[in-house]
Amino acid sequence: MLGGMERILLAVGLAAVALGVAAVLRQRQRPDAPVRTGYAVPDQVDRADFVRPDVPWLVAVFTSATCGTCQGVWERAQPLASDAVALQELEYGADRALHDRYGIEAVPTTLVVDASGVVLASFIGPVTATDLWAAVAEAREPGSTPGGCE
Repeated sequence: MLGGMERILLAVGLAAVALGVAAVLRQRQRPDAPVRTGYAVPDQVDRADFVRPDVPWLVAVFTSATCGTCQGVWERAQPLASDAVALQELEYGADRALHDRYGIEAVPTTLVVDASGVVLASFIGPVTATDLWAAVAEAREPGSTPGGCE
């Protein structure tokens, strides 16, 4: 048989165990932190910040040396360079100020920009050559992209 003091200690021990179990269950029921669903892309850039600001179009590819996907995006963009289209790679280590200025938080980020600096198309992450080239064609001549390619 348990004495008075032993009963009190047993009750305190059981209460402590019950509080511990309740705390664990409460922790498990908390909702997860919100998941980030997207990154911001600038609507406008200052063409003077980029190469060849005098040409009508700019394709700017924001990259990082540590990004495995970035090299492929840059390679797919290179054939777009022409007298009318300026092409520039902005690697984070070399061009961090522009990444910061335009709020680029994810790489690769690709922008298709007109002569006024308006961003007409953008891609975050990998982009196919077809989609990138179609975006430039559509920017240069609206309505030129076949249905389903926008």
